[in-house]
Amino acid sequence: MVLRPGRVVALLGPNGAGKTTFVRAVATLLRPDAGALEVAGVDALRRPAQVRQIIGLAGQFAAVEPAMTGRENLVMVGRLFGLKGSRAKAAAASVLQRMGLTEDADRLVRGYSGGLRRRLDLGASLVGTPRLLLLDEPTTGLDPGSRIRLWDAIRQLVADGTDVLLTTQYLDEADQLAADIVIIDHGRVVAAGTPAELKALGGDDVIEVHVRDPLALGEVAAVLATVGGEPRTDPATRRAWTAVSDGTRRLMEAMRALDRTGVPIDDIALRHPTLDEVFLTLTGHRADDASVRKEQQS
Repeated sequence: MVLRPGRVVALLGPNGAGKTTFVRAVATLLRPDAGALEVAGVDALRRPAQVRQIIGLAGQFAAVEPAMTGRENLVMVGRLFGLKGSRAKAAAASVLQRMGLTEDADRLVRGYSGGLRRRLDLGASLVGTPRLLLLDEPTTGLDPGSRIRLWDAIRQLVADGTDVLLTTQYLDEADQLAADIVIIDHGRVVAAGTPAELKALGGDDVIEVHVRDPLALGEVAAVLATVGGEPRTDPATRRAWTAVSDGTRRLMEAMRALDRTGVPIDDIALRHPTLDEVFLTLTGHRADDASVRKEQQS
């Protein structure tokens, strides 16, 4: 497998699928049992020290010192990279501005929100100006607003010339950020391509219905079963959906059949498969399937 530079590449899979193991291998923290691994043309098995000079790593949890300010954290990282005092301060100031942290730079990190800590941790991985940035589930535990702000920061990094390898179990995150996606399951690549190419693997279009009353989902699902494949339902979002071929004709059939039932419908639409549905098709389970994660971690 060869990952192309100049873009965000997302590695998808449930917990335990091998995402973090792969990142640790690229970061030279773990030696592969077999095979070859090159990072920016450098043999990671023979020249791990050279690889460490051209990568940055932000793990699943913010690795920052809460008893120091944001600026002090970044200056310390700069010094660890071998920068002299003035250069370390300049690099820290540049990263703070790049990550939108200048206003909070001189506050103690213990007072930062989770989103600010993640942005600072991401900034710390940039002090050494890496050619490749490894992000291992960077938005885990963040609220929706903080996730979006971190997405914006990652987009800006790529626009400024940093290559990014992102691991995530959030398929919407990969859809938002990645130019290329690799799906793995049980340590093996099951599919790779652009988001559009992977969605095409999902095959048929999808008819999705939002009902007003979740108790009506069963009746709606029975209707959808007459026009497409096995329907699925989600009571929490009051949705029922099914895959169909010849989508436009099947949509009209579904609308007429639902109208005859008299069930109140808030919305009905024909759409392409989501990445989550593609993942289900390829692996037999959802990316956020807790039972799968438990099995893989045991």
